[in-house]
Amino acid sequence: MPATATLSGPASRAGARRARPALVLGIILTVQLMVVLDATIVNIALPDIARALRFSPTSLSWVITAYTLAFGGFLLLGARAGDLLGRKRVFMVGIGVFTVASLFGGLAPSGGVLLAARALQGLGGAFAAPSALAYLMIMFPEGRERLRALGYYTAVSIGGGAIGLILGGVLTQFGSWRWVLFVNVPVGLVVLGLARRSLTETPSRDGHFDVLGALTATVGVTSLAYGFARASSNGWGNIVTIGAFALGVALLWRFAALERRASEPITPLRLFADRSRNASYVARLFLVAGMFGMFFFLTQFLQDVLGYGPLETGLAFLPFSVALFVTSQLSARRLIERFGPKPLMVVGFSFSALALLLMTQLSASSTYLWVLVPVLLFGIGNGLGFVPLTGASLAGVRPEDAGAASGLVNVTQQIGGALGLAVLVSVFGSAGRVVAGQSVASARAAFVVGADHAFVAATLFVGATVLVLALAIRGRRATARAAETAPVAPRRVHQLGPGTPLPQTIEIASFVGSGVSVERSYEMSLAAASETDQERDPQLTAAG
Repeated sequence: MPATATLSGPASRAGARRARPALVLGIILTVQLMVVLDATIVNIALPDIARALRFSPTSLSWVITAYTLAFGGFLLLGARAGDLLGRKRVFMVGIGVFTVASLFGGLAPSGGVLLAARALQGLGGAFAAPSALAYLMIMFPEGRERLRALGYYTAVSIGGGAIGLILGGVLTQFGSWRWVLFVNVPVGLVVLGLARRSLTETPSRDGHFDVLGALTATVGVTSLAYGFARASSNGWGNIVTIGAFALGVALLWRFAALERRASEPITPLRLFADRSRNASYVARLFLVAGMFGMFFFLTQFLQDVLGYGPLETGLAFLPFSVALFVTSQLSARRLIERFGPKPLMVVGFSFSALALLLMTQLSASSTYLWVLVPVLLFGIGNGLGFVPLTGASLAGVRPEDAGAASGLVNVTQQIGGALGLAVLVSVFGSAGRVVAGQSVASARAAFVVGADHAFVAATLFVGATVLVLALAIRGRRATARAAETAPVAPRRVHQLGPGTPLPQTIEIASFVGSGVSVERSYEMSLAAASETDQERDPQLTAAG
């Protein structure tokens, strides 16, 4: 596969660096915040949306799922479009679509129009996000500059979802649910204006769009998600439910066959050549499946059962944001170097699973203390584990695959969230029907029963994350043995400090507060565990 000019071409690097790096970084971080935040900002407004547009408890999840499916399903196609057509052009189109869709979503007169607007938002974000990350790689050279930029990018990626919950509470409380969508319009227009003047276009090149691959994957996953949603309301034996599952499986099988034969696949198969990287993808899939359920059901529990207002609900998640920030910084600055990435992931996500297990004890008589403890534990657990998990997903990726690799990380996150939420809503609907009634009290009781069952299923998802990481991610000793037996090939290195040579492809940023901390042992362990695919298997690279 030819090298991607957007990342490796000297002309594109020189041209991009003529722009002011701080301004470009601000644009990149704003866009990343928009697409991450938008997956959660509507959570706080869900009860208001359900009342205004008459969504049922099970169909309400599609307000979240429509966005995540479109975003995840077309993300790799968006990365490919940037490679072939030029990053600036694709970036501008993506932000434009996202902004227009936000306007139509805020004006939506019916549930169907809102869902269509949410899907269009996801499509726009899918084309904008990969180009934003690619510009970060172009603008900032290897070493401390890029590490600092990646640190800020990681901070926004981790904290954006929690910020969305708080901002959604403010907008819904003092405006209306429509403002959680309208807020994107002025921000999007400002980003478009700044990007037009500040970003330098990257060269386009000839190539093939794997549109069929993107469509089969997206429609296949959507069909599975619809099957779970249908099962919760019409039963598992319903003919439409069975048909949706059958269609989803057939389309995903077709997607796998297409990618094996494609000359320029939307998902380069060499990205799956490393065991630890594969394990990180699967672990992220299960983890986000549980996370989406926590936000979705706990938000409604606080408002519909405990009687919180939108702003109070948003503020109730503030301890999660604080715990996430503090432990992420501690993990990246100190704990990874001392204990290694694998123990932090296993211990951290075990805390997350425990938090979800505690949520199964929530009831209509619970006080906020019963919410605070699991929310804090969930923030601590995710803060400990997310930085090393992201590092394991991106370690050893070749520069020309950077767009596809970063896209694949987001794909697993969005698809995991969409399918996981569909499963949890199905569990919720099946359990909640047992005690459903007409009165407010019985409706609350039905919600509590259904949510408790959903939290149990979410605990199993995160528990599966811990199991995958414990069994499949290499620890320090296994990494050292792999480094001794792996074939050695010449590699470019750069110096971050006296006597600290690091592979050019391994650049994992710490979570940044006032500065940057480079964890040497983490970098070198990931480097040994995830040699570039070209070094590990030249035949596989040639075949790709």
